[in-house]
Amino acid sequence: MRGLEGDSDHGMRDHGSIMTATRVLVLDDDEALGELLTEYLGGFGFTVRAVAHPEEGLRAIRSDPPDLVVLDLMLPGMDGLAVCRKIRETSRVPIVMLTARGGVMDRILGLELGADDYLPKPFEPRELVARIQAVLRRGTLPEAEESLRIGPLEINWASCSASLDGRPLALTTAEFTLLGLLARSRGRVLTRERILDETRGVDWEAYDRSVDILVSRLRQKLGDDARRPRFIRTVRGTGYRFIGGSGGTGGSGGIGDDGAGDE
Repeated sequence: MRGLEGDSDHGMRDHGSIMTATRVLVLDDDEALGELLTEYLGGFGFTVRAVAHPEEGLRAIRSDPPDLVVLDLMLPGMDGLAVCRKIRETSRVPIVMLTARGGVMDRILGLELGADDYLPKPFEPRELVARIQAVLRRGTLPEAEESLRIGPLEINWASCSASLDGRPLALTTAEFTLLGLLARSRGRVLTRERILDETRGVDWEAYDRSVDILVSRLRQKLGDDARRPRFIRTVRGTGYRFIGGSGGTGGSGGIGDDGAGDE
């Protein structure tokens, strides 16, 4: 079967980690793969709808919004990147992108356009389940607090929303998770590895630029200048530190800090 590898865990059940009402839309022009994923994901408690054409998928998202979209990069008429862009115009539904090409630039473009995770084909179906579960966990409510206000920024985990100066921020699931992680760790340096663990839930390539791309996307939506940061400061060779809206001086914020941005 194109796109799938053998799976020794077929038939495993993990009902404790997902909600049985979770609805997944699979948008892939391989109809046989769509049927297989419908059956396999259904065994884990997901309600799955599989469609083969981009326009049909976009209509389904508008008329009956799913909880998560599994989106193939290679689609007829409109590729997955264009579909991802259209989805993000109106929705922050989590997106796991499938790509047979597997090139770094394809993955970077998908992340920049708002995909929350990606999985190269061929793949183990159990890995897709793990990635779906990890993406969905990012939107769960932390036990310690439901909301947090830091200067002009307000984060509300109960509604999975954030606002700046009273203006709602259109954040993807991954961006919202990153913002919450940084804000709860205010003043502490978070390594790229820690951010990957918290925002992805599964291992990515050691030299993947996904964290830098995600931070860059979040900075843009916060109106944050990497060289004169108000919110997120780069720590050279290590990761990032949330400075909570008190920056903007453009100077060094401490040993090892680098206000030069993501590059």
